[in-house]
This record gives sequence, C-alpha cells and structure tokens, in this order.
Amino acid sequence: MTQALDQKAKAIAFRAMHRGPGILLLPNAWDVASARVFEEAGFGAIATTSAGVAFTLGYPDGEKISRDEMLARVGRIARAVKVPVTADVEAGYGPRPEDAVQTARGVIEAGAVGMNLEDGTDDPAHPLADLTLQLEKIHAVREMAVKCGVLLVVNARTDVYLSQVGTDEKRYEETLRRLLAFRDAGAECVFAPGLRDAETIRRLAADVQCPLNILAGPGFPSVAELEKLGVARVSLGSAPMRATLGLVRKMAAELRASGTYVALEGAPSHAEVNRMLGKS
Repeated sequence: MTQALDQKAKAIAFRAMHRGPGILLLPNAWDVASARVFEEAGFGAIATTSAGVAFTLGYPDGEKISRDEMLARVGRIARAVKVPVTADVEAGYGPRPEDAVQTARGVIEAGAVGMNLEDGTDDPAHPLADLTLQLEKIHAVREMAVKCGVLLVVNARTDVYLSQVGTDEKRYEETLRRLLAFRDAGAECVFAPGLRDAETIRRLAADVQCPLNILAGPGFPSVAELEKLGVARVSLGSAPMRATLGLVRKMAAELRASGTYVALEGAPSHAEVNRMLGKS
C-alpha cells in the first residue's frame, strides 16, 4: 500500500512539474547507473530512452526490443531512484488500443508515472499512424490509468518533423492538427521531436495551449532560450547514451594508436560508483 501511495504522489508531482515553476529538464537514462548519475546531479525527474535501452541490449531502435524487455529495464530504473520516472515506450508495442493499454499497465506496474506514445511507423508509404487510431490509444490508456488510480502523464508525440513528413509548408499545420487532437484526447503533454527552428517552436508552444516537449541537442536553442519560447519540457532522447559510445570509440582509438589513456580521465572512481549504486 505504501508503495502504491508513493507512486500516486510521484505521478501528481510529475504532472505539476509540467506547469512550472521553470522548465522541466528530463535527461534520458538507459540503465540504473545513468539514472543514478542524473539523480545525483539534482534532476527532479528522469525519462528513459527507448533507443538507448534497445541499443544496450543489442537491438536497433523501432520496437525491435520486446515489450517485456523494455519494461524490465524501466522497472529496474524506477526502483533505483527516488524521483519520478517516465517511460519511453515507443508506439505502445502493437497497433491496437488494447496493445497500448497493456503497455501502459506494464509501465505502472514497473513503477513509472508517465509514458511517451508516438505516432511514427516503420512504413515509408504511411510514416504516421492513423490519427483516429492514435486518439483511441490515448483514450484507452487514460481510462485504464484512471481505473488503476495512478494517473499516468501521457506525452503524446508526433513524428511529422522528425520523419520530415509532407512538404515544408504543410508540416506545421499537420503537427498542430495532431498535437491538438492528442491534447483533447487526454494527453497532458505533447511532443514534436525534430523541430529546432526557434520561431516555429515559439509559435507551436503558443498554439497548442498545453505543455510542449522539445527534443534538444547540439544545434538547438539552449534551455534558457527554449524556456523563453514557451517550452515546458526538454528531453535529450538517446543522445546521452550515444555520447558515451563516442567516448568509448575515442578511448579505443587512442588505446590502439598510442597506447595512452587520456580518454579515461574524468571517469568516476570505482568506489564512487559502488557508493552511488549501493543507494539504489
């Protein structure tokens, strides 16, 4: 019972973070160690990265990993930290609303309090899911969460900009159409990855009239700039996990080329990592 009450409290707290004060910064963890690093850095909530989790388990991105494997990793992360965790569960692991509900129930059982639900597909001919079906998924997830008593914060994502769907002139119109529909279907936050133009972000943040999530990284406006543009939530996706691969690649090249170890400088000590994970 105590655990259930704690999860409900985290869900309420996480929902409130989308309304300020200040922008919600959500670094994306891919395992317990990365989650604990982000928690110790002072972040008030943590997101998972579906791509990062898949990569560490040997899968490419795009729902190639099973639902069970993804939720098992989400559960390990949620149990290891005290802050709220929101799970990236791609398109819900199945085409039907029932599939999304099963995934959302698994998210709650894993101890998380939010979930991403995207509309991208692997079909080049139809890169976005049917809008009516997507709305049915969101409705179904919301109904299940109400019955469970843990009101998942649904972050509904459209891949219009990320997948460059349609012409440049029509992308904004389609993005706004989908995000408004997601909002009205019950999503607490809407997500438009791939959008980086500051003026377009400002326009979208005003037009959706609900918390907007932007995927940021090199070449994007800074967090301070995004906050001024009206963005409520910023995440980094799989970039932190891939950045660690860049460091490993650099270390490997240095070791083979010169036999030196400069790339290892700055690594936490063995004792520090032991201490950090001993608290998880």
